[in-house]
Amino acid sequence: MDDDERLILMKQRIIRSFKWHKDIVVPLADEFGVTVEEMENILMDDLDMSSLECLHTTHEQAEFLSLKRRIYDDLRLGWLSGTLKLVSDDEAFEIIEMISMKVWDGKDYDKAIEQGRSRILQILKDYNLAEKVVC
Repeated sequence: MDDDERLILMKQRIIRSFKWHKDIVVPLADEFGVTVEEMENILMDDLDMSSLECLHTTHEQAEFLSLKRRIYDDLRLGWLSGTLKLVSDDEAFEIIEMISMKVWDGKDYDKAIEQGRSRILQILKDYNLAEKVVC
């Protein structure tokens, strides 16, 4: 076995590992409408060994970031915090962190979002109260 064949074999072992296959290869193949084998070949051609070895950890980080973005969008924080400034950046960050950790630890997403909405509603009520006191 020459070095190129050995490298291909090592890459195949990484890509065909259970977590890699389940979390990355199969979903990407489905997303792009190609076979699993074709996606394996694309990834092996495009990524070097060190990229392949650390990609699953990077994938988990990306999934967590994606979860946070989804929470941000579902709670309308772009509008409530970014545009209207009714929720401060710190409050938005706190809510996103709290909800994302609960969901990541296994809590039902919809129930966690409801908790976030309750927190935001309280912030909005307090904001209105603070505005009435200042006027």
